Amino acid sequence: MSRVISFEVQNSELHEIAMAIRTKVFVEEQGVPADLELEHEEDSIHFLLYYRRKPIGTARFRETENGVKLERFAILKEFRKIGLGNDLIRFVLTKAREIKRPIYLNAQIQVVDYYAKWGFIKEGEAFFEAGIQHFKMVYHSSDLVNKALPKAICRR
Repeated sequence: MSRVISFEVQNSELHEIAMAIRTKVFVEEQGVPADLELEHEEDSIHFLLYYRRKPIGTARFRETENGVKLERFAILKEFRKIGLGNDLIRFVLTKAREIKRPIYLNAQIQVVDYYAKWGFIKEGEAFFEAGIQHFKMVYHSSDLVNKALPKAICRR
């Protein structure tokens, strides 16, 4: 069974867990400079995804002048492609929608199709961020998704 919790950076124990996941995924696997992982930590709401009581994923969002920016979605390699990321994005989107501002993210090119399934639409040209090609994607959910998100539960 999966579970998602939210926390702020002041919870140093949970933040340390999230940073360990992000370091493994972004710094070690993808070669992102470690100092980029420290940007905007204080301004963000953070999330941890647990599966069978083990922390296996993380994400965060923060408010910007353009709306709510979803960031740092990371799932440990051995837990990818089994649907657990869906639980994380469902929870994060539900919380972000409560703010009632536009929602957007910068998606790495290899996950653009995944975010499109959740109602995100590419906007503009591809760009490089941390040496990885990205597209800005803006959330435009359908009525079906809007009705389903608040009622959705994690069943793993």
